[in-house]
Amino acid sequence: MARQAPRPDFLTRFGRDRGGVSAIEFALIAPVVILLYLGLAEFSQGYMAQKRVAHAASMVADLTARRNSLTQDQIGDILAIGQLIMRPYPTDTLTQRVASVTRVSSSEVKIDWQVGNTTALDATTLNIPDGMIANGETVIISETGYDYDSPVDYVLETLTHLSHRTYLRPREIDFIPCTDC
Repeated sequence: MARQAPRPDFLTRFGRDRGGVSAIEFALIAPVVILLYLGLAEFSQGYMAQKRVAHAASMVADLTARRNSLTQDQIGDILAIGQLIMRPYPTDTLTQRVASVTRVSSSEVKIDWQVGNTTALDATTLNIPDGMIANGETVIISETGYDYDSPVDYVLETLTHLSHRTYLRPREIDFIPCTDC
């Protein structure tokens, strides 16, 4: 009879076996990679919503500043563009306002007119950036607000309020009147 080689014990065989290393490495790394991917996707969606809010505010201000006169209906049409810009995000929490403001003195401004679906501007608390307009000059202010609710809710579990304010001077004339505001 031929002599058999001694069999290594179970632990020795287990220590030499490299067949499952890839599976174990994948099991350790996969949850981290998946969470990283979901977090980046959620951040990207929130960032895109913020960019759309800013774009809506600047577009409303730009379209308003190009006019020589306005009516409430025309301003309503301009504000509707803001809702189109926010697509594909739902617009039920979108708030917008456009106003014409004149600086009366270095510390006082007068709101000539304002239209929107949010609370009215208060001239006593309105701060226009220094150097934006001199006494007697007018600026168009467009504000957009949006309550962003992440569709994934891993990182941003609550509503996040996004807002943007844009200031533009009238393009062709010094003051843009609103005939029925």
